Amino acid sequence: MADFLTYLNHPSRNEPPDVWSKVKLTTSARGDFLKRLTYLTVLTALVGLTSCKLDAKYTIGGTLSGLLGAGLVLADNSGNDLTFTGNGAFVFTDGVANGDAYSVTVVTQPTDPTQTCTVYNGSGTVDEADVINVVVTCTQAGRFAYVANQTANTISAYAIDQTNGILTLIGTYASTGTGPVAVAVDPNGTYLYVVDNSSNDVSLYSIDYTTGVLTAAGISVATGNAPTAVAIDPTDQYMYVTNSTDDTVSAYTISNGTATAITGSPFLTGNEPYALKVDPAGNYLYVTNYADGTVSAYYIDPATGILTSIAGSPFGAGAGAVAIAISPADTYAYVANETAASISAFSINATTGALVPVSGSPFGTGSSPESVAVNPAGGVLYAANVTAKNDITDYLIDATTGGLTLGTPIGSGTFPLSVVVDPGGLFVYAANDTSNDVSVYTVDATTGTLTAVKGSPFAAGGGARSIAIY
Repeated sequence: MADFLTYLNHPSRNEPPDVWSKVKLTTSARGDFLKRLTYLTVLTALVGLTSCKLDAKYTIGGTLSGLLGAGLVLADNSGNDLTFTGNGAFVFTDGVANGDAYSVTVVTQPTDPTQTCTVYNGSGTVDEADVINVVVTCTQAGRFAYVANQTANTISAYAIDQTNGILTLIGTYASTGTGPVAVAVDPNGTYLYVVDNSSNDVSLYSIDYTTGVLTAAGISVATGNAPTAVAIDPTDQYMYVTNSTDDTVSAYTISNGTATAITGSPFLTGNEPYALKVDPAGNYLYVTNYADGTVSAYYIDPATGILTSIAGSPFGAGAGAVAIAISPADTYAYVANETAASISAFSINATTGALVPVSGSPFGTGSSPESVAVNPAGGVLYAANVTAKNDITDYLIDATTGGLTLGTPIGSGTFPLSVVVDPGGLFVYAANDTSNDVSVYTVDATTGTLTAVKGSPFAAGGGARSIAIY
């Protein structure tokens, strides 16, 4: 056989080696023998590859964000524990075979400070690929609040008393851009992103972990025309900005305070995109289109941040779709329709991201809702109502259907444009554009109803338009 293989590999086979005399094959038989040998060689290789594939183990991993404390432990399939000391990408050491199930859970929550970490995309079945999209986010009671003051062209920063919600001014900072209209803190609490509507950019500020003090990073990121809102994905890798007069959303990768446009950005939306939200699992982006009364929905590629329109998008909401909130369980989405004076409620298809109206939607508000937020427990929706009402209204969320039941309105300042819930679920904050202040409320743990805290509202700057809590 060695002689025969030497023959096969010889650069010139005009003169066959003595192997033929040994095997005594005719010319026809030789050809048949070669075909059979080639077939057996290929078959052996395929069997080997198949065996390797069947025996392979795939890694389970993802991204952790928001961790401040110590002692967080995750497990995969009730074993293979992984202890964390910082944020970022992670991979479990033990692999999982193709076709087997995986389940990532929190074994021990972090302490000092006490935090609640939640796992998204944490279970499924391995399908011939490493799992990279497990998302773990950690939150705690709010420590700082930041308000964009559009007409004053400033940012107000406050320390939050975690026992009563009272705000104490840290400082007022001149905006590095013009016309700040929206603010967002990244999941790790490292940077504040400020959307500047008039200068068509996003300004960046670093946040002092201990004091909450802001420092301008000296970096601004160009957007499209008339940007109105910003959202950071839960993995702290991607940033999205609505450009209201361009009918687009800009997409960026973010790292250590720098932002780089993603391939294909900006992406087309509906008419006059105004607000946007990434779902808690980081799978989908939803954009409200004010002039269309619709919601554009996109799949987010976890490896690149590139947006792909979801089948059926845009989805119908109501006239003047101006804001959106998503339940912490990632099951329902709520859209404030300012002109229609209603709230559209949708269930979210976990597989496709498509929006399906829930029974009874849209729900009337009796006023013009400008902003909506869901409490961390997922049981109550809060809506900031402008025009003559100037109040914050709570709605009980039906856990089974996602439907809304009107609660008890409470007065706010004048023209509340932004409402947010403290990450710990203890307080609700509203930025009041015309009265230039911030209303603060305690949350009844049982009913979700609101009570104004002592000293509320707290002074902000002219045109207090947006508020973010971290």
